[in-house]
This record gives sequence, structure tokens and C-alpha cells, in this order.
Amino acid sequence: MSSDTDNAMTDADAAFSSGIAAFEAKNFAQAMSFLGPVAEAGDAEAQHRCAIMLQNGLGTVVNEKKAFQYMKAAAEQGHAVAQHGLGFMYMEGECTEQNGPEAVKWFEKAAEQGLVGSLTTLAMMYEEGKGVEKDPAEAKRLYKLAGFDQQ
Repeated sequence: MSSDTDNAMTDADAAFSSGIAAFEAKNFAQAMSFLGPVAEAGDAEAQHRCAIMLQNGLGTVVNEKKAFQYMKAAAEQGHAVAQHGLGFMYMEGECTEQNGPEAVKWFEKAAEQGLVGSLTTLAMMYEEGKGVEKDPAEAKRLYKLAGFDQQ
């Protein structure tokens, strides 16, 4: 016989699974209805996916403030793709004020977890001086770390 806690966990797991399936099927309204409560409960993956839907108005009304809150919450839990997404928000000034040093911080955290795209974005920032002081040597080092051999 299972306790109420076990049932709640099963319900949350079912909502998460259903939400992910709906998201992957691009049924964003359904995904939001399943994942929203799971995100509110603190699940990083659900927060990341809800942030994407809220930022882009997928299955819901655009809500940049909530998108930023979810992306940041997921990033702070160590979700690498959310860290990259948060870095992008800061770099572009999407859903929050533009902030180069914060963008760098979050791209670095994602890169430390192996996201090559974050290394590449950091390299581009240093190459172009976008949000950071232009630094061709750092750009070259980061491109090399990302697997690009520039001459």
C-alpha cells in the first residue's frame, strides 16, 4: 500500500513525462499545463522548458519576467543548457537587462559542463568585444578549446 507521498511523486513523475512528451511533439499548450506545476515545484528541466515556452509565446502568452525567473532558477541548479540560455538572455538583453559580465559568467559555467556552443559564444564575444573587452588572444584560446583550429 502506497502512502500519499508516493502517490504525489507518481503524479509529479507522470506530469513531467507527459509534459516532456507534449513539448517534444510541439504541443506546447499541453506541455505548459503539465510542466508548469512541476517547474513551480523546482524541477530544473521543467523550468528550462517552461522558460523557453514563456520567452517565445509557445502554447502560452509571452511572459519575459517569468521566463527569466525559470531560466535563472534552472541555471542555478546546474542545468547546463539553461546556463547557456541565461547567458544568451544577458548577452542579448532578452527578458532582462543586457549584462556582458553576467553573460560571460553563465556561458563559462555551461562550458565547464561541456557545452561547446557556450565556448564558441564566449570566443565570439571576446573576438567582437561584445559585452566584454575585445581580446583576440582569449578568443583564439576559446575557439581552440571548442575544437576550432584557427590560423
